[in-house]
Amino acid sequence: MRVFDLRSDTITKPTKGMREAMAGAEVGDDVYREDPTMTALENRAAALTGKERALFVSSGCMGNLIALFVQAGRGKEVLTASSSHIIGHEIGSMAAIAGTLPITIDVPRGILSAHDLEGRVKGGAYDAATTAVIAVENTIGGVCYPIENLKGIRSFADAHHLNVHMDGARIFNAQVATGIPVKEWASWADTITFCLSKGLGAPIGSLLCGSEVFIREALTVRKMLGGGMRQTGILAAAGLYALDHHIERLADDHRHARMIAESLERSGWAQVDMEGVETNIIFFTVPTMETQEVLDRLKAVGILANTEGSVVRLVTNLDISLDDTLAICALIEGMEMTR
Repeated sequence: MRVFDLRSDTITKPTKGMREAMAGAEVGDDVYREDPTMTALENRAAALTGKERALFVSSGCMGNLIALFVQAGRGKEVLTASSSHIIGHEIGSMAAIAGTLPITIDVPRGILSAHDLEGRVKGGAYDAATTAVIAVENTIGGVCYPIENLKGIRSFADAHHLNVHMDGARIFNAQVATGIPVKEWASWADTITFCLSKGLGAPIGSLLCGSEVFIREALTVRKMLGGGMRQTGILAAAGLYALDHHIERLADDHRHARMIAESLERSGWAQVDMEGVETNIIFFTVPTMETQEVLDRLKAVGILANTEGSVVRLVTNLDISLDDTLAICALIEGMEMTR
């Protein structure tokens, strides 16, 4: 039985071309900042985001943690949506390691506006934590942040002397879906991370981008966290290959997600968040079944899925072709979800 893995876009394998680029990479010792391929990748990331400098980190989680460590730190607060990745999937690292207190805000789809931030900024009282950072995530749950919201948040942050950090793990999905360049998205934040290991298909790594002064501090924190790596050019080569070859093809993932979502809607047994299928992520429920039972039924026919709270999540990716998508749609429409 063929198995289609839709648990995440992190499960992709390096392509033949990417493996060849990795094998042929020129390398050096990156702790001494002497790896030429890594330097090229970091320069590319800085240019793409419009920031002064960039720093390679092992994961988006590390990048987000470093950003909060440097810009907030002990006894400071970060304002963020309660459904954001830094709250739900980074095991409390901002509090446990950076000493930063998260202040969460319940908002639809995890998308903040300046209005949601009103009255939440603290400062000046010796017995209260000071608000330092606003953190946003783009895309969040596959949904692109409205640019007007980001503009409003930026104005709010400037008025209150706050920094803005963008968890841009899937920011290139946002670029492809909206036509808004990454540089434009990033311009509304002081710092931004983006992942190479999700839709772009690299095996590891993220980039943290910001000002020259910020990245100098971030480099020290990365070392503190054990992130000083040596011949990183092998990994950087994969990232450069991904940026050269795997951005425009994200549109395929978006089309495939829409096709699968439409099949789920036609199935009669799934309730699908069609409005939220803007990029490569699909959420649905089966009202008559528990989530785990749905996962088991899908697995039985060869579809691997994941959960996000009480809903089922499917994520299209580099390893799912059009033919694969058509096969998945046929499986879904041929299934019965009854007890």
